[in-house]
Amino acid sequence: MDGTLTRSTLQPFSQPKKYLAGLDTDLAAVIIAAAADLAIIVDGAGTVCDVASSNELMSIDAPRRWVGMPLTACVSPDSTSKIESLLAEGRKQKISGWRQVNHPLSGNTDIPILYSSILIGKDGELLCLGRDLRPMATLQQKLLQAQQMMEREYARLRQSETRYRLLFQLCAEAVIVCEAASQKIVEVNPAASDLIGTGQKRLVGRHFPEGFESESTAAIEGMLATVRAAGRADAVMGTISQSQKQVLIQASLFRQENTGHILVRIIGAPNSENPTDAQIQQSLSLIEQMPDGFVVTNAQGRIRSANLAFLDLAEISSEDQVRGEELGRWIGRPGVDFPVLLNNVREHGSVKLFSSVLRGEYGTGTEVEISAASTNNEDDQWIGFTIRATQARIKPRNQRAQELPRSLDQLTELIGRVPLKELVRETTDVIERMCIESALLLTGDNRASAAEMLGLSRQSLYVKLHRYGLGDLPGPETEE
Repeated sequence: MDGTLTRSTLQPFSQPKKYLAGLDTDLAAVIIAAAADLAIIVDGAGTVCDVASSNELMSIDAPRRWVGMPLTACVSPDSTSKIESLLAEGRKQKISGWRQVNHPLSGNTDIPILYSSILIGKDGELLCLGRDLRPMATLQQKLLQAQQMMEREYARLRQSETRYRLLFQLCAEAVIVCEAASQKIVEVNPAASDLIGTGQKRLVGRHFPEGFESESTAAIEGMLATVRAAGRADAVMGTISQSQKQVLIQASLFRQENTGHILVRIIGAPNSENPTDAQIQQSLSLIEQMPDGFVVTNAQGRIRSANLAFLDLAEISSEDQVRGEELGRWIGRPGVDFPVLLNNVREHGSVKLFSSVLRGEYGTGTEVEISAASTNNEDDQWIGFTIRATQARIKPRNQRAQELPRSLDQLTELIGRVPLKELVRETTDVIERMCIESALLLTGDNRASAAEMLGLSRQSLYVKLHRYGLGDLPGPETEE
């Protein structure tokens, strides 16, 4: 990170001789130490003569050990040329631009410092003022993680809205959404506009009930008032003005963006307005091509139909192989997850974002989110499940979690899904890798000392290093 900094680009005090004439060396040293996170005085040969740093950097105790060393030896190899350029520019122009360099510390960590040098002596002595960039790097990392999370959430909402729009438009049942307070229609699906006999655009914005006989309007208004007060009401019969058809009207209350809305379902027995076979076939074809798994079962959870996405997740080649089978055969821990999901659907009518694992026929496990809804027909109840794979999502993790093959929480989630023998082996690998990493860290990556600390031979340590992929390491037969 280079910058251009000269005396002409600074705005110094206008009367320094008047107010700073009594400034002695001790006070100047205090001011410099307070103004910079790290201040270094180097002589004409580039050797560190003295160091002042903030409390946080002093706790590391590294800067004090630099005294008597060339400043180029106190930075990482890729920063050596920057230090040489910083010192040369400071002696030539009396003040240099800003340059970012890295100071290595134990534990394979670096401290990024932004330096500018100022000529302070006739023999080429320089004062290097540094700013610690770690707080800025931390903020940048948090900002990046927050941005990634927002982008994932936005994509998830867009996908959910697309699915909702698709199902709303293709639903064969007439559905109207209106505001609870004003009863103004905000959404109408094609089935509702065809049943009422008025176009979708003409219905949106009008007062519901629109298109019903006056005798039916009073009953519908009373039902809507009850829904606003109690959240639910008994269905009422109504007559459509244009076709004089008798229909059953049901309503339920829900909230969206702190505003109450009413979902109106109109159930009737229309004749010519029934969807054609071609429309029904197109709807089924779209469900078949959905990227998320879609399964329809009976009340006991036995599969009646499944789309291609579910067959791919379950590693099944044909729908005939799953028809009549219990969905719990592939969902979650045997005898645990699916009964819980099924009972909640029966009790509440729907379930959203139930986290589980879908097990393929060949042992592949896929983390999934399941949403489900059931029909109201108790004699022949159907339940629909949408199954979305979630394991490909990028999750922000701390640095320690990235270093380990599995965290403790991940291993805990495997209980009931994999045999105990495999779970114990996985846990043993995690602990073994942690011990090797800790030994390497304590010995400064000295593998001979690490092997002695762990009670292993050097060849055994090399084998384990290769097994866990810990860096470019020599083979077991190679001696250090």
